[in-house]
Order: sequence, then structure tokens, then C-alpha cells
Amino acid sequence: MNDTTQGTHTWTAQADQAGLRLDAFLANATGRSRSAASEWCADGLVAVELDGKPLKVAKSLKVPEGARVTAEVPDPAAKVRVVAETVDGFGIVHEDSDIVVVDKPAGVAAHPSPGWHGPTVVGALSAAGVEITTSGAAERRGIVHRLDVGTSGLMVVAKNERSYSVLKRAFKERTVTKVYHTMVQGIPDPLRGTIDAPIGRHPGHEWRFAVVEDGRNAVTHYEVLEAFGPASLVEVHLETGRTHQIRVHFSALNHACCGDLTYGADPAVSARLGLTRQWLHAHRLGFDHPGSGQPVEFSSEYPADLQFAVEAMRSGDAVGPSTA
Repeated sequence: MNDTTQGTHTWTAQADQAGLRLDAFLANATGRSRSAASEWCADGLVAVELDGKPLKVAKSLKVPEGARVTAEVPDPAAKVRVVAETVDGFGIVHEDSDIVVVDKPAGVAAHPSPGWHGPTVVGALSAAGVEITTSGAAERRGIVHRLDVGTSGLMVVAKNERSYSVLKRAFKERTVTKVYHTMVQGIPDPLRGTIDAPIGRHPGHEWRFAVVEDGRNAVTHYEVLEAFGPASLVEVHLETGRTHQIRVHFSALNHACCGDLTYGADPAVSARLGLTRQWLHAHRLGFDHPGSGQPVEFSSEYPADLQFAVEAMRSGDAVGPSTA
């Protein structure tokens, strides 16, 4: 063990490691401290599976023999800081003493991270004067789930420790309603269905993911809302929340999200639609409020670039705004 390289790593617990606490297992595996490993567990950077079934992640989990432990190990030398800055297109949909629901524009990360120098949700909230009083790393404070930089739409951020714990548990237990809209190339067949295919790191590309036999369980439910011929507007309900899940699953069906050049979208179609990022929007978000326990739901309209692409497809005039 004792691999200190940052990045995503997977280990299989051997007989002599069985029964170790998860934070101790990770500390031994990486050469980092147990307190650092505990933070990874709290931040959702760790997954544990046994016989293909996920186990509930906690720093005190006793790791069984044969368990697969996967962790995103941060670079210990990387310095990240929160920069408070006003972000164009960033909106606060709802705020109370427990949570803040935001409408994130494309081009904005959830939180600072090594190698990312652009705007973040955490920084935009700081600039807006929203106070977050949760423990953990300052740059991730309050973040209970993430959207890709190139994906727009709804995120909920916890404002206090209790709300953070309740929402983290809700996302892990899959009680949160996550509804996305995407425009994909072609027309999926059938028009309504479920994609159940495991996702893991792409074997040939470090920053991409793919459907792989030994990946983590991933389930996507979809329904075509409008079929245009060259493309389709699709509603997606996520049962799991793997990184790049929607993009990877539709790419595997040969129906890549329009504009998503990373996962095989046609550059010519992307250009005609005026897209400079994937057509993917977190349209609806529902959960039990961590304070009242009552169900709440929020929705977000398409931003201008995505709406333009829809109108271009509807009219048959799929030409980007820069060339129209």
C-alpha cells in the first residue's frame, strides 16, 4: 500500500486489513493522516462496495475482507482558496436559515479545487453575503452535491451543520428528486426507458468516464419530450449520481448530449446550434427540507444558450447565434 499519488484510486481489502476502520484503511493506503481520510469520507470522495453492493460510507466503518474501496485523493500540495466574486447569471432561487438553493450558470464549478481558476458557487455565495456555518474544508463548506462545470441548473447548499448532515444523507440514500433536461443527438429507441450500466474511469483517458464492467452501479431513467429528427429533447431522472452519468450513458447509446465534444457529440451539429458546452440542465430539484421535514421542490428555466438551441431545432433553422 502506501501510494501517496493524488487522483482516483481503488483498493481491495485483503484478509490482514479486514476490520480496519475506513479512515485507518485509507490512511495506510495513501500515507495521509486519518483526519484527512475522515474529511474525504465526509466530503463524499469515498465509496465502498462489497460483492457489487454499496456500503454506507462512514469514517468508522469496519472494512470487510474483499471490499472495494474507491477514493478521490486530493493533491496534498495544492492550495485552494475561496474567492468571493459576483458571477453573471448566478441566481438565488430560495434562501432560509437552513438552506440556499441556487441556479448555477455554465462555466461555474461547485467549489474551488486544484487546477480550477474560474468562478465557483461557494465564491458567488460569499459575494452575495450568504453565511455558511458548517465544518470541514472552507472551500467545500455547505456543498452536498455538485454539477459539472458545463452543466447549468439547480443546486442546494446547506447553511448549517445539521442541514449539511441531513442533506448528505438524503443524497446518499437517493431520496432526492433530481430531474434533468438534455438535448441528445438522434432519437433514442425506445422513447422511454432505463439505462442501467456501471460507470468508471475511462481506461484510456484520465479525465473521462465510461461504461465499464467493473464500474460503480449507475441507473438513468429517461423519456423523450420532443423528437426533432437530428436531435431529441429528453427528460432524465437520476436514480444514482455518478460523475458525468447522463453524458456517459447517452454517449454509450450513441446519442451523445448535443455540444458535448468530450463524449462524442458532432462538432458540426454543436456549431449549428451555437453550443459551446453540453446541452444539459438541472431542471428540477426536490427533497425534504432539513429543517421542517416538509417536501419542497424547485425548478429552473433553460438559460439563453440552451433555449436558443431548442428553438433552432423546432424551427429547423439550426444555426448558431454567431452565424445567424
